[in-house]
Amino acid sequence: MFSASDVKTLREKTGAGMLDCKKALEECGGSLDAAVDWLREKGIAKAAKKSDRIAAEGLSQIYIKDNKAVVLEVNSETDFVSKNDEFKKVVDLIGNTLLDNNVEDLESALKLSTSDGTIEELIVAATAKIGEKISFRRFKTLEKTDSQNFGSYIHMGGKIASLVLIEGGNTEVAKEVAMHAAAMRPMYVTENDVPTDVLDKEKEIMRQELLNEGKPADKIDNILVGKVRKYYEEVCLANQIFVKAENKETVSKYLENNGAKLITMVRFEVGEGMEKRQENFAEEVMNQINN
Repeated sequence: MFSASDVKTLREKTGAGMLDCKKALEECGGSLDAAVDWLREKGIAKAAKKSDRIAAEGLSQIYIKDNKAVVLEVNSETDFVSKNDEFKKVVDLIGNTLLDNNVEDLESALKLSTSDGTIEELIVAATAKIGEKISFRRFKTLEKTDSQNFGSYIHMGGKIASLVLIEGGNTEVAKEVAMHAAAMRPMYVTENDVPTDVLDKEKEIMRQELLNEGKPADKIDNILVGKVRKYYEEVCLANQIFVKAENKETVSKYLENNGAKLITMVRFEVGEGMEKRQENFAEEVMNQINN
């Protein structure tokens, strides 16, 4: 009915994925023109044209139901779209779908069914409708026992989502720590979570700095002990000085004083580690005209 060459030609014409092109040709009896229209009608061709754009804005949100919580990040190209009700509905639908299902990776999540098709189809349709590249970047699921508590905090309307899980205490205590995590940007939960290679690299940098400062070589190992402790205070949530503490107690000590213990944390900041979109309004206007 159609050949591999037809699939290749359709892919070049529309920018759609190979499987989408194959399906389009199957649905249209092998007709290239009809397949192009089919992909356009489904929003797939339009979404594919935007696939190489940078989407580093968006929302991070938290969804909690009983003993389960989901933190996710969905991206858009502009901050304007991230405030759009249509975009927020997409984020909510993804979040609630994840709450109702058990998946561990993004590939499996994209295949989950929603009221508007799979999550992957939902994103394609949203990209076509909203007119910007929409992408589901990441998510993390946490589950707790009845003796544990979630603490959640959303900063700046969804620019930062911070979720903390503690043993004991209560949700207010957990929320205080979540707010701290949002503000202080810890990279790890405890000292044990710092990868050996990362710590070794930090130690080597510290050692070289001390040598450059003229510190005696036989004293450096002792000095390093204090510098490593300071490093842990900067990057580990448990070791950080709690922002609301009046007596410079650590987060770990704050929790202990409130009958709780830190279990884990998830902190998503929209666009962290991603290339940011460079605004060029003349180019943007031309893109809108051409698309």
